[in-house]
Amino acid sequence: MKMNRIVSALVPAILLLAACAPAAAPEAPASVASTELNLYAWSEYVPQQLLDDFTEQTGVKVNYDTYSSNEEMLAKLQAGASGYDVVIPSDYMVAVMGKLDLLEPIDLAQIPNFANVDNQFKNQYYDPGNKYTVPYMWGTTALAYSKTNVPFEPKNWADLWDPAFENKLVMLDDSREVPAIALEILGFDKNTTNADEIEQAKAKLIELKPNILLFNSDDPETALITGEAVAGLVYNGNAALGYAEDPEIAYICPTEGCGLWFDNLAVPKGAPHLDAALAFMNHVLKPEESVLITAEFPYSNPNKAALEYLKTSDPEAYAAYMGYSATNPSAEFLSNAHPLMDVGDATTLYDQLWTDFKGE
Repeated sequence: MKMNRIVSALVPAILLLAACAPAAAPEAPASVASTELNLYAWSEYVPQQLLDDFTEQTGVKVNYDTYSSNEEMLAKLQAGASGYDVVIPSDYMVAVMGKLDLLEPIDLAQIPNFANVDNQFKNQYYDPGNKYTVPYMWGTTALAYSKTNVPFEPKNWADLWDPAFENKLVMLDDSREVPAIALEILGFDKNTTNADEIEQAKAKLIELKPNILLFNSDDPETALITGEAVAGLVYNGNAALGYAEDPEIAYICPTEGCGLWFDNLAVPKGAPHLDAALAFMNHVLKPEESVLITAEFPYSNPNKAALEYLKTSDPEAYAAYMGYSATNPSAEFLSNAHPLMDVGDATTLYDQLWTDFKGE
């Protein structure tokens, strides 16, 4: 895939820098007795080079299974899937999994590269003291649209109900992010647990159904690139990849609000290769490895040392990263971005909403 000015600036430089950088002294690998690591993570999210580097440095083989939503991952673990060593849950899901005793406490002393993380991304509300997680990537969930194919400039989520979008929207296949749009339009808290408000949101979404072409959480930007869809709800990384192919794809936080998320590395309860899991976490937080993620999957990076590494090694690539709103959103953008929270027992209400809505 052709890449945009940010990613095109990052990739060649980062790969060259990673190849030429002196080998980092292994902090944890020497103590890794396990010979394999079972990773369960989002699709299109972990660079193969990062995995290959880990195997080369530790001798640990990585088996990589994928999911498309937090709920899919949770359902599989709750159904008894065992054998996974590392998962990548989002913020609210960390809180859910912690309450369900599905996560293994981690020893930060075994993850010295945790020191590389920017302090603002440590000790977050969903995991006080980083008892279970270390940061992976962060970003926003907002509105992407084609300035070429949309006959007006949308500024609100409510604009998507316009008949001009009939059968032309792509939406994330997500039972929390999509209802959040309707809740925000109606003036409700996106994390409401009120059954009546959730029911009103469902009715509002059903009105939108004729405008939705497809649900896609893996690569929603593809439909925007081809012109099959002209607008939709996407993650910031998808917007950046879409912009790579078509610079007319805009990405905004609508007036009603947009999403804010933090993805994390965590260890499922009973992980069979705990030593390899901790070593992998430490590996991901190495500056030269962390920038590989940013290069291939252009979300926002919480690793301060990685960005400093990029700044000193390739100022042009660093400037490109810092100058792009999808990777480095403005204070104004973030002021209207809010995270999803654990809604407790109301989760069943959202699940029912999603089943009813998609079944319409």
